Parts: sequence; C-alpha cells; structure tokens
Amino acid sequence: MKIQMVDMVKQYAQIKEKVEPKVLEVLSGGWYIGGPELKNFEEKAAEYIGVKHAIGCANGTDALQITMMAAGIEPGDEVITTPFTFIATAETIKILGAKPVFVDVKPDTYNIDADLIESVITEKTKAIIPVHLYGQSADMDKIMAIAVKYDLKVIEDNAQGFGAKYKGKQLGSIGHMATVSFYPAKNLGAAGDGGLILTNDDELVGKLRMIANHGQNERYKHQVVGVNSRLDSIQAAILAIKLEYLDEWNSRRRINAEKYKKALSEVAILPYEDKDNYHIYHQFSIQVKNRDELQKHLFDNNIPNAIHYPIPLHLQVAFKDNNYPAGSFPVSEKVAENIISLPMHPDLTDEEINYITEKVIEFYK
Repeated sequence: MKIQMVDMVKQYAQIKEKVEPKVLEVLSGGWYIGGPELKNFEEKAAEYIGVKHAIGCANGTDALQITMMAAGIEPGDEVITTPFTFIATAETIKILGAKPVFVDVKPDTYNIDADLIESVITEKTKAIIPVHLYGQSADMDKIMAIAVKYDLKVIEDNAQGFGAKYKGKQLGSIGHMATVSFYPAKNLGAAGDGGLILTNDDELVGKLRMIANHGQNERYKHQVVGVNSRLDSIQAAILAIKLEYLDEWNSRRRINAEKYKKALSEVAILPYEDKDNYHIYHQFSIQVKNRDELQKHLFDNNIPNAIHYPIPLHLQVAFKDNNYPAGSFPVSEKVAENIISLPMHPDLTDEEINYITEKVIEFYK
C-alpha cells in the first residue's frame, strides 16, 4: 500500500480523457498567453465564487502582492494578518515595504482572532488579510465590520479555501479582494503554478489587470510600475475542467475527514468546524502530544505527513525586525508545537484511512 499525502496521479486519471485533448487543442491553436481559454476560466471561476471579476495571474503569492499594490499599500503602512500561516501572506507585505502586524489565532479554528484586531489598529493601518487556514473561513462578519469602522481594505487569502463557505457565501466573495493559489496540491490545483484575484469592485478590476500586466492598460503605455504575472492558457484550460469536479472532490474530503475524526477522537485534538462554516479540509491537521515522535513513527510506517506550520512567522528570522519575542502570540506558538497534518485528498480509501488511524492510535497505547 503506497499512501500519498496528496494523490495527483489518481486525480489525473479521473480527468485525463478531458484534459489531454484540451491541452493538445491549446498547443495546436498557438494561443499560449491570455486568449479564449483564460477568458473562459476567469468567467467560470467568477461565476462559481459569485463575484463580478476574476483575474488570472502566475501564482498565489503574486496575487497577494498585486492586490496590495492595488489597495495602495506603500512603505511605512501596516497590514494586519496572522502569524500562523505560510510565509507568502506576510512576505508580500514586507516586499512592498509595509509592516506585517500580527494578531494571534483562535485556539479552535487556527484562524485570526477577530476579537483582537482592533487593539493593534493604528493610523498607519491600511488593510487586513485574514487567511482561511486549512480550508475554513475566518470570522468574516467581525472582520468586515472592523474594516468599515476604520476604513480598511480586506483582502481574503483564500489559497486554501476555494469552495469553502461562510454563512452560505463562497470564500473569496466577502472581502474587497481575494487571492487564490492553484499550486498543484491545492483542492483546485493546476498542473504547475497559477493564481487568481477575485473582486466585485468595478473600479479596482482595471487597476488589478493593469498592475499584473507591467502597469499598462494599453500596449507600451505604462500608467504605473507593475509586475508581469500571467496565468497561461494551458493552466487555465486544465483548471476550467477541474472546476467541474471541485464540489464532488471537496465533498469526498469532508467524508474522509469524518472518518478520521471518528477514529481519532480519543488521541488527538481534532479539526473544529465552526457552525457558520463549510470546511473543505485542504489539510486534515490535528494537535497531539509528542508530535515529533509521532511524526517519526508515521514515517517509519510509510505514512506521509507534514507540519503546517512548525515556526510561526513572528519567530522566523525573516521577520526579526518586527521585534515580536517568543510568547507574543501564545496560541500560535502552542499550535505550532503540536500540529501535524495527515494525508488528505478525495481519493483516500477506507483501507488507507484505517491503516493511518491504527498507526496513530498504536503510538499512544
């Protein structure tokens, strides 16, 4: 039995009869950047999420940078986000010369604690970037209310939550803008890198497209300094096909998550699904005692696993100039010490889940 953390080979087998002729069609058509395939996917993605506009770009990190540039984030500004996530969220804030201001996470969902946000707002604060971690929404009602009160932009980092919902609304449709990653291991993953920006703002969309295209809205006429960030036609064509399967795949993830929960309820702190959320389990991450020893035990039994994330961002060397000492965000630090992610994808079999859970339980006997 060969267990995969994410099984893209099995997934591809389900869609290859549609994907392969479409890729050949794109190649033979000779339109590799932009064109009808990109337009088709952007329209389908916007319709799926329930927003007016979707803008393809090269990756989720670029999407974050472009949205912040469009929001007018400049050197010296402050942007509020979480320390318990992948570095891209805070990394792009620093790239623009702004300061990431961290707020601790909730101990159950691991998402930014909205009740703590107001305490760090200053006259320099320009935006809030909530991360919908592991496929579950942050508390968007509270976050949007704070944004209105202080006239701040909200950029949803939806790299892990494409297809998840908050109070029936698709994530990516609630903030002023949202960003998506199509890294291959995501719930909706490309066959390479890819990203997407989502917005309902008719004024912002032109600026977003211009920034992503070297700051030009007419060839060789550059209005601002932009970047070069494109979602190519082959990736767009593949993603349009995969989007047709996404709800089914997310549903199967949820079924697999319930099987995990039933088996592991006595040995781990399990993922919590807030009543307002539709969790899509990009990761199935549990908190356990003796995490590092369990990880070795799993590897010894040929069970892949990962730690998302072992060092909170405020303790990373890259952010040492923020001057957040150890203990600044105790919930994030505790979770980072105890969290471990088990294999999660739509094609996990009962045999695989049973084997994984048996080995986890075996460790704690």
